[in-house]
Amino acid sequence: MLALTIAVPAQAADELAVSVVNGSEPTLCAEVDNVHLKLVSGEVRRFTVEAEHPAHVGTIVVDRWAPDFRNCDMSDDPVHKAESESRRVTLYETEEWQLVGLTYPSFWRPAKVPVRVGRRVESGLHLIQLWKRHAERAEEVLVLYPPDGYWRARPLPPAHLRWSAYGSSFLVGPVETEGRPLVDIHEVAFDPETRSFTLTFVRGGTATLRLAELDQDRIALDATFDAPVGAVRPFAALRSMFVTETNADVAHVGWREKDARAWSQEPVMRFREASAVEVWAGRTVPSRHNTSAPDMRFRNFRAE
Repeated sequence: MLALTIAVPAQAADELAVSVVNGSEPTLCAEVDNVHLKLVSGEVRRFTVEAEHPAHVGTIVVDRWAPDFRNCDMSDDPVHKAESESRRVTLYETEEWQLVGLTYPSFWRPAKVPVRVGRRVESGLHLIQLWKRHAERAEEVLVLYPPDGYWRARPLPPAHLRWSAYGSSFLVGPVETEGRPLVDIHEVAFDPETRSFTLTFVRGGTATLRLAELDQDRIALDATFDAPVGAVRPFAALRSMFVTETNADVAHVGWREKDARAWSQEPVMRFREASAVEVWAGRTVPSRHNTSAPDMRFRNFRAE
């Protein structure tokens, strides 16, 4: 078994603790986001979310990322047909970076969120992808689904793998539920110079997610709210899947309480709630589902 290894940073006196509440439910379907970790605080205005390669990434010889729809019934899922045909549009491009927008034939929510890059505005997009040129090829490192506010992130692939899988999703903003958790976004704006995404929310307020770090170990995004979301709704959430220990994108939750001298850890389905200044969600053994998918970490919560 691979041990959970998390570097503990120097503890600062101004570390802000947030409530981490588990809303996960058991399932037999590997393609359902049944893991739901909610982050709640009436004070948070800044924090960092990271995706980092799992501890077992160096042992991967055969990666697995194909979907597994056994024991899945998607017949009741809402479906909205696209208002236009499937398309792919380049929103921004340099030799190093590319931002791409995609429209699918259908999605579970209507695609009404405009995406702005400078003076250019595109509507009807279900997905936007940020690509980084690395090792003579383009690597997709970050995606956002504007209709429901779901993000996915992954580091650049490790040296021995030419590709690595996405896994967990995360939400940033006032999280609410309409059949499933989501963030209702009014507009997305991308700033190429700072590699930042600014989200304007339907419920009011904004958040900016800046790509702060990207290498072959991790990707880090610094999130900043113009004002705290408040304690009624989560300001962020992790969405992932767990069926068994070896069929999961997240199997364990680790957290560090304020002034604690050690980390706490529990299996994701046993975890209930904690007050934490840092949260980790990932796996301690390889999985047959998205074997190379990254672990996720939320940290550096600040009120200003």
